[in-house]
Parts: sequence; structure tokens; C-alpha cells
Amino acid sequence: MQNRRHLIRSALSAAAIACALPAAAQTLTLKASDVHPAGYPNVVAVENLGKKLEAATKGRIKLQMFPGGVLGSEKEVVEQTQVGAIQIARISLGVLGPVVPDVNVFNMPFVFRDEAHMRKVIDGPIGREILDKISSSPARLVALGFMDSGSRSLYTKKPVRAPADLKGQKIRMMGNPLFVDTMNAMGGNGISMGHTEVFGALQTGVIDGAENNPPTLFTSNQYTTVKYYTQTNHLIIPEIFVMSKVTWDKLSKDEQALVRKFSREAQMEQRGLWDKSVAEYTGKLKAAGIEFINTDTKPFYDATAPVRAKYGAQFTDLMKRIADVK
Repeated sequence: MQNRRHLIRSALSAAAIACALPAAAQTLTLKASDVHPAGYPNVVAVENLGKKLEAATKGRIKLQMFPGGVLGSEKEVVEQTQVGAIQIARISLGVLGPVVPDVNVFNMPFVFRDEAHMRKVIDGPIGREILDKISSSPARLVALGFMDSGSRSLYTKKPVRAPADLKGQKIRMMGNPLFVDTMNAMGGNGISMGHTEVFGALQTGVIDGAENNPPTLFTSNQYTTVKYYTQTNHLIIPEIFVMSKVTWDKLSKDEQALVRKFSREAQMEQRGLWDKSVAEYTGKLKAAGIEFINTDTKPFYDATAPVRAKYGAQFTDLMKRIADVK
């Protein structure tokens, strides 16, 4: 009996010592997810964020990147991040819109004049407000920063030069009713579909086209299934990277400050990498035979006015503030 009591006391003492160990002694590995492949600007920027964190915390925090959608679609990744199964996720605001409705102001067609305008908005007070709204929402996500995803335009098997050319064409859109309505207003038939399903759907004729930026069109190999890239620039949507609040709450204040600092650096690093990749992949697409069509975007802008009216009614003041950013 005495031996048993001694063993129990020893075990309790060991447990107490373990509990008293500083947090720094416990390694935290952050699983990071992206649907884009290794080497993509977003992936590289988050990987470098992880390297900086590991160095600054002397190995206490490490990051393991899972690119190429291996952890699921963006919708699935959001759900996993909310419960802490994934720690950092780079996701589209289009996917986050149904979870945090406030971000839909950035999701509306033609809300930004061009990419330069979009960058000034996300780098300023409006961008900070949107990040704060995500973090303070019930979504259980901490918004770390924005990433550039360029302008989204149409890529199709048949040429599109005006809204009338989209009639009868099934065009993949991200899983958000706003985007489906946008395509329907532009003249096509919007089909909600996950990113990883698009290549097969284009191959088999389930859809006639999709819309995205040049780097994604090339790196996803979707360019092998279409012939035309019509530069409508109908959506200029910043992407976002978030941390699970479950994980965030496990970090010390100093560690949270480091994550914030390196996230801002990742946002700016990704932008430089992005600009280079757009130029590079546009050249590769043209070399592969994709025809780039410059078109008058005003008919598409006018056609989507009802979408902005429907989804922008609650953002009237904010949309004016966005328009006023010079």
C-alpha cells in the first residue's frame, strides 16, 4: 500500500512539473492549407511566414504547408479551420461571404475600378475594418491579412466579346449566390462548383467555361480545355488568410504580435510575387495558344447593376467610401 501511495505521489509530482513547464517548451505545429500548388505566390508567402515564426520563437512554432487542395476544398478548409483541425488557411473571400456577410462588399462585381484601386482600399482603414469584422464575428476565425488574386475574367471554349455571347453557356462560379447571380446577370448560366472540380468538368463538358486569373488558369491546367480568355475583369477580389481562433487563443500575447507582424509582411511579399506571376503566366498562356480578348467592359458593368443593387443595399455608405478612395 505504501509503495502504491508513493507511486501515486510521484506521478502527481511529475504531472505538476509538466504543467509548470513554460509554453515555449511545447512545440506547436501549424497546419496551413491552400488549394493552389506549391510555388504559387500565396503558398510561398505563407511558407515564408512560417519560417520567420520558427526563427523568432526558436522552434516553438513551426508551420507545415499543405498546398494543392490536399486538405479539401476551400469550403471544407474553412470548416476545418473553424474547429481547429487546420490552423492557417488561405481562402477566397467568395467562400467566406456566406460565413461573414460583411465581406461581400468586396465580392460584388466591378466594385473596384482596377487592381491599384483595390490595393489602396485593402491597405487602408477600410481593409482594417473588414479584417476586424471577420475576427470579431462568430466565425471563429482570426483574419491575418489580405492577398492579391488579381482580376477575374472569363475563359471559355467559344469566344465571348459581349454579354449576348454568354447565352446558353454554363460557367463555373465560386460557391456564393452572389457570384452565381453575377454570371446570370452577365448573360451566362452560373454553376456553383469547387475549384478542384473545375478541370474535370471542363474536360467532360459539364461546364463550358469558368472565370479566374491567368496564374490559376495555367497552374490548374484548365487552359488545356479552353481557347479564349476574355478580359472582363468583372471581379477583383482580394483573398485572405486566417488563423483558427482555437489556435490563436493558445498563443501568448508576444506570439500573437509576431503572427500579426509576419502576416503583414506576407501580404506585401505575396503582392510582389503575384505581379511577377501574372506577367509570367500570361506569357505562357499566349504561347500555349490561348487567345486574349480585350472587350468593352461597360456592357458587363451595366448588366450587373441589379446584382450590386441587391447585394449592396446594406453597404451603400461603405461602397461610397470605397469609390472615394483615390
